[in-house]
Amino acid sequence: MPTVRSVAFGIWVGVGSRDEAPGLAGASHFLEHLLFKGTKRRGALEIAAVMDAVGGEMNAFTAKEYTCYYARVLDADLPLAVDVVSDMVTSSLITPDDFESERGVILEEIAMHDDAPDDIVHDAFARAIFGDHPLGRPVLGTVESISEVSRASVHGYYRRRYKPSQIVVAVAGNLDHAKVVRLVRKAFGEVLSGDVDPAAPRGGRSGPKVVGGVHVTRRPTEQANLVLGTGGLARADERRFALGVLNNALGGGMSSRLFQEVRERRGLAYSVYSYHSQYADTGLFGIYAGCAPSRVDEVLSLCREQLDAVAHGGITAEEIARGKGQLKGSLVLGLEDTASRMHRLGKGELVYGEQLTVDEVIGRIDAVTADDVAEVAYEVLAQGQRGLAVIGPFDGADFSSAVA
Repeated sequence: MPTVRSVAFGIWVGVGSRDEAPGLAGASHFLEHLLFKGTKRRGALEIAAVMDAVGGEMNAFTAKEYTCYYARVLDADLPLAVDVVSDMVTSSLITPDDFESERGVILEEIAMHDDAPDDIVHDAFARAIFGDHPLGRPVLGTVESISEVSRASVHGYYRRRYKPSQIVVAVAGNLDHAKVVRLVRKAFGEVLSGDVDPAAPRGGRSGPKVVGGVHVTRRPTEQANLVLGTGGLARADERRFALGVLNNALGGGMSSRLFQEVRERRGLAYSVYSYHSQYADTGLFGIYAGCAPSRVDEVLSLCREQLDAVAHGGITAEEIARGKGQLKGSLVLGLEDTASRMHRLGKGELVYGEQLTVDEVIGRIDAVTADDVAEVAYEVLAQGQRGLAVIGPFDGADFSSAVA
């Protein structure tokens, strides 16, 4: 991107909460924190200080199937970003003192997350759909798992999983490719000097069964939070473009059916939308709504009504056109900065195994037909086992037949 003066540098590791055994639940996210605590060459303060000194931004995030560490700096400071982030990822010490102090930080993060019912309802929905499979567990882990996990277990997980065979480096901005390769080779020198180990076996990579059912968490909240939905498509399924068009028509914007029916016409909710998440071999499709507890039955009825309507009747030509336009617009507008370009490169290489150009993606969206949308709507929304998660002042018996 020669017209900008910045560079985004990211290291993507093919390790996420899905790869954790039950006793290591939350370890991938725990590692995300620990790798900022210090290496042989830099302590935690120095890691932060060297980036602050050049006005750089550095962060990380953990998902169910990958973890990313990244920095955004001025183009002249790319060598520093490569050195610092690579050093963290390859050479973290994870000392006992750092481990214990960060354990407390993670527990506070879980407490903060638990105080946001509009967030944790999505964890409850994943559990309703996938049950005890690792995809049904929260990325953060639980208070119990984080309190009990040992430093030796997490350190061993780090050494087994953070191998070159599971790492992708993605960079975008005002840069020279050959120079980036030299910098990365130097930064990963010790790690790359021996034989490349095969990827570690992935414990949670067996395909999950969609369980379905109702998961109710009783809380004295002022608002009920609910997610109704089912399993979805795997990440590489070519029908994902048709599902994206369907998702936008159902609940992806202000003109969507859910927004118009639930919010605009009846004023039953401030926030209502649909979404789909895709994993290596499965996915999720859900409808979220937040409403007054006294209105939850009406909102839930409307959500089921709209799910059934699109599952059996598809969507109109006008809705398909709008859905395609939304997908294409969000794709292009989302690539206006170096960080989003880096994310697209890294995720494409690591989880999709291919780099589709923007024009190729737009071509696949344009190729979606009404029949494609109707077929994927029926298969995903009509035939799949449904699940429901609710957080609010309710008992499980209040929703005993809610997904029938």
